[in-house]
Amino acid sequence: MNANVLEKAPLAPVAPAPDSDPQVEQRLVKRAKCGDLEAYDGLVRRYQERIYATIYHMTSNHEDANDLAQETFIKAYQALKSFKGDSSFFTWVYRIAVNKTINFLKQRKNKTHMSLNDLDFNTEHDADLLALISEKTPRREVNLIELQEKLNIAMQKLSQVHRLVVTLHDVQGLSHEEISRIMDCNAGTVRSRLFYARQQLQAYLSDYLK
Repeated sequence: MNANVLEKAPLAPVAPAPDSDPQVEQRLVKRAKCGDLEAYDGLVRRYQERIYATIYHMTSNHEDANDLAQETFIKAYQALKSFKGDSSFFTWVYRIAVNKTINFLKQRKNKTHMSLNDLDFNTEHDADLLALISEKTPRREVNLIELQEKLNIAMQKLSQVHRLVVTLHDVQGLSHEEISRIMDCNAGTVRSRLFYARQQLQAYLSDYLK
């Protein structure tokens, strides 16, 4: 496997790419299982940006995200023979990335800040909170620094599980069903966690939601 492929990562999180052709993915996985490193590089290229973006939104640190993304794909390659194909390769490698990131956050003592400019909540998010981070909102221009600090603090106050579900749904745009497979829980649990997380964010930012 070309080491440069694993070292590449975008400088900022990116929007989710359209779902890939599952048959193409299956062929790449089959070849990679037989030791075809070029095929595995193809899998890395398909998903590295989305994996990196998710880890970044969880860690708020580009260097940590880059390292964890590399470790994720290295571990996935080492464990590839154990991949049964019960889920998509994407879901499987996402789960590896999520578990690695959660373990990393548990061990990390000094927390860093999440940049407001790196957040991209979709239209399904609370309308008031969405208005606050909209580029066209006058209040955002006036109170940008203070608001960013508040949002940094609010996101870091969420538990790892709730921060993760917000990241996967509101930042990455994954469906409840996709998240349930990644987090190994049912879709109802995902919805309840997302609802709770949004309620907590609104409470932490209550001064700005008036």
